[in-house]
Amino acid sequence: MDAGGTDRSEDDRGEGGGIRTALTGLTTRGRSFLAAGIAAAVCAYVLGQSDLLRVGLLLSVLPLVCATVLYRTRYRVAGSRRLSPGRVPAGSEARVHLRVDNVSRLPTGLLMLQDRVPYVLGPRPRFVLDRVEPGGRREVSYRVRSDLRGRYPLGPLQLRLTDPFGLCELTRSFSTYDTLTVIPRVEALPPVRLSGEARGYGEGRQRSLALAGDDDVIPRGYRYGDDLRRVHWRSTARYGELMVRREEQPQRARCTVLLDTRGLAYEGAGPDSAFEWAVSGAASVLVHMLERGFSVRLLTDTGNSVPGEGADGFAGASQGTADAAGLMMDTLAVIDHSDGTGLSRAYDVLRGGNEGLLVAFFGDLDEEQATVAAKMRQRSGGAVAFVLDGGAWERESPAVPGPADGGGERLRMLREAGWTAVGVPRGAPLEEVWRLADRERSGLTAASGGEGTG
Repeated sequence: MDAGGTDRSEDDRGEGGGIRTALTGLTTRGRSFLAAGIAAAVCAYVLGQSDLLRVGLLLSVLPLVCATVLYRTRYRVAGSRRLSPGRVPAGSEARVHLRVDNVSRLPTGLLMLQDRVPYVLGPRPRFVLDRVEPGGRREVSYRVRSDLRGRYPLGPLQLRLTDPFGLCELTRSFSTYDTLTVIPRVEALPPVRLSGEARGYGEGRQRSLALAGDDDVIPRGYRYGDDLRRVHWRSTARYGELMVRREEQPQRARCTVLLDTRGLAYEGAGPDSAFEWAVSGAASVLVHMLERGFSVRLLTDTGNSVPGEGADGFAGASQGTADAAGLMMDTLAVIDHSDGTGLSRAYDVLRGGNEGLLVAFFGDLDEEQATVAAKMRQRSGGAVAFVLDGGAWERESPAVPGPADGGGERLRMLREAGWTAVGVPRGAPLEEVWRLADRERSGLTAASGGEGTG
């Protein structure tokens, strides 16, 4: 970035505009000198005192000369900003590193460096930089912190130039800025047996029979690098080209995390609200399932998912796990209440079929929406619901979860439909609620004589 270039494009608007810009940069001291000089010159003229006139002219001309010289100065200064890290959980600190390089052949004067930051990240940082030699650099840093999720712009960086007498100050801005992403808090979850689907084989579960009388093999065309031992000679003879046997790949267990974002389902706002707890819970489950190797999908009540994910979601336990987690965290960082009133759109998406584990975070559910949520269980291998009563959440209530917490008609409907439904009281630790869901599911599995898989 070139402060001089940016300054020229903004301030060089003709001689009249340059004079006005220079005069607006006069400090209180500079204006006082100018006013005192004019007053002394008028008095000298009235009283006929030539010595006083010289003093008045000196006092008047000095701030004007300083303003003109400062305005005409073109420091070639390059500035850069680095965030560490660029994605930070809510409530944690990030450090911003600023670097200023003098790329001209002239030394700079005294510089004041300041960066523009949103008020939620803290006060605006300011630094005073001494004379920077030609080719020299200065590095400073400051910390930012936010308890609120979101994407916050940092910048543009500003340099405030001043003359040696402190009579004039001019501000020149760089043009670039960076973005700090504050993601939801992610809690480490213990491994529990919540999965509703055993690991199987992908192509083997969906493949059809091969040619009649053959070995139930689905051949495909030969690709460069295929092992010649996999060549299927009967199919090669039939099709007239080299064919190989498909390799059956283990099917990756799938998990869909459903986040209810309906504005009418939650009350209150702020870092300790029920909605923020649900967002943090969804983020924690997504990361936990990715680390366990699940293909993970994030779904909201509007039927929307994370842009860029596949039909089965993002694959875990792979080289792209960190990128997938980053994309979902970026989505959750800016997610907000929706204007929707129901869960029918999410149900339509789930009805298309996934047959994996479904983990849902619901706000208030009336009888109609509880019925829709109950039907979501039909297309999942296992279903766990965390239900937050917005009204009870705003009232003081025990922070210890239990099977009867939030035990209303909606929880009963979900449990009768096969959900593992847990009511979440105000301030309940996610880890405890997660373990409680495991215990309740284990009890349901034991009662039905089945076995869950983890």
